Amino acid sequence: MVNGNVSLILIELGIVVLGLALLDRLARRFGMSAIPLYLLVGLAFGEGGLHQFELSQGFLHVGTEIGVLLLLFTLGLEYTSEQLQRGLRSGLPDGIVDFLLSFPPGFIMGLILGWGPLAAWLLGGVTYISSSGIIAKIIDEQGWMNNGETPSVISILVFEDLVMALYLPLTIVLLAGQNLAMASVSILIALVTVSVLLFAAIHYGKVLGHLIDHASDEVVLFSILGLILVVAGIAQYLKISAPVGAFLVGVALKGPIAHRTRKVLSPLRDLFAAIFFLFFGLQINPAILPPVLLPAVGLGLVTTLTKLFSGWWSARRAGADKVGCLRAGSILATRGEFSILIAGLGMTASIEPQLGAFSAAYVLFLSILGPILAQVVRPVSIIYKKYRDRRLANKQRPEEAHHPVKH
Repeated sequence: MVNGNVSLILIELGIVVLGLALLDRLARRFGMSAIPLYLLVGLAFGEGGLHQFELSQGFLHVGTEIGVLLLLFTLGLEYTSEQLQRGLRSGLPDGIVDFLLSFPPGFIMGLILGWGPLAAWLLGGVTYISSSGIIAKIIDEQGWMNNGETPSVISILVFEDLVMALYLPLTIVLLAGQNLAMASVSILIALVTVSVLLFAAIHYGKVLGHLIDHASDEVVLFSILGLILVVAGIAQYLKISAPVGAFLVGVALKGPIAHRTRKVLSPLRDLFAAIFFLFFGLQINPAILPPVLLPAVGLGLVTTLTKLFSGWWSARRAGADKVGCLRAGSILATRGEFSILIAGLGMTASIEPQLGAFSAAYVLFLSILGPILAQVVRPVSIIYKKYRDRRLANKQRPEEAHHPVKH
């Protein structure tokens, strides 16, 4: 019986991986991101879908965690310590604007729905935080790392992740019903830990690179993967965001070792990242979505506009063109892993029955809409530019008619 179960799981896992390959082929054929397809297939084959796969939940859960960490680590590889320092200094106003625009809509919606202040606080966190994992994947897939708007997008993501390093410990303390003194201790620990990680990433990156470097790619792979997991695990143990730790490990590496690490980790990253997006869809039961779908989509549209504004403002300050500004705002509209984590805290504490379903509908909508918006920006902008040029040409012709050239 056990062997039969194992064989069934292996067959289903093989079907899943082959399905991921097929979806990736299809997405590349049409020049789009495969992320929305992964999510929709997960929705179709999860609990309450067309057919429920009996895959090991433990394996998939660990796989998703590793996928997010590797996505954030490779994003950090593209971001030098000097850029990080400049981004944190210049990006502070951008991060504040992003918070003030994106947190209140969720908090207010929670109160409108009749939820308590703590449940509304959690929904505010759900609407505030963009998906670093999905955005990192989109930037990598589309080759946008060297775009003019990308540094401003990354600065906002870094600021958001650092805010999460304070928000999550505070939320956990509030959910546990502990007092303000305990909350202050948790926040202090988070601040000290993040400061130490930042200092180490900025000042000791070269030393870390020398320690990891080796003639064997296998040694490099094991060394860096182990380091990512250890740092992320310590950050998580201290109630700080594990992805922040993985990102800072990537920032610490520079030069040839960074390029080599990216090369040896890319296949592993792509596999676990795909599992993350698929597993996210598998966790959502379609039956819970209809009652909350309309308000969740409405809130999603409102917060898409707020992210469009904050992304545009930040990219414009960084000197990006209009297409880049639109792309920055649209890509930031994507929500994902952090939003689900926040909602999961509330579900575990049982503070609001609708929080999980509402958050799932909201995140699913924006995790599909965000990547699509980011990809349609360029074609739309090209059409608009042609239309504008035609209008300018038409305006100039009458003037030429009134002022004929004299021979």
